[in-house]
Amino acid sequence: MKQGLLTDRQKEVLRFRKQGLTQQQIADIIHTSKANVCTIEKAAYENIEKAKETLEFLYTLDATHLCTIKSGTDLFDAIGEIYTEAEKIHIKVRYDSIGLINRLKESNPERFKGRFVRDDVEVYITEEGDLCFG
Repeated sequence: MKQGLLTDRQKEVLRFRKQGLTQQQIADIIHTSKANVCTIEKAAYENIEKAKETLEFLYTLDATHLCTIKSGTDLFDAIGEIYTEAEKIHIKVRYDSIGLINRLKESNPERFKGRFVRDDVEVYITEEGDLCFG
């Protein structure tokens, strides 16, 4: 039965993977092929990514566009830009520098490489100073 965006089979495969089992070991347990386990796992992560993108969009509906962090920007420069732009609209960011860097990198890990932004990141801020990224 499907609850949310993941099927029971996808949840099962992700649980086994979290326990450290290989795709082949999982295939043996659930009586299917390794290729099928690979497909199930890939679909699960795609569904998770879609859910994250949907939630980020939902959060931006109640937020104000603050700035765009351009590709190639050093994260330390990016946080300075975020604080500066928030100050201009008289909103205090809820995160300290390290918390903000972590929040940025956790929001879309594929958009960052080391200390640098790989793809442009849209930054939104709520009246309470919480940030979301598009």
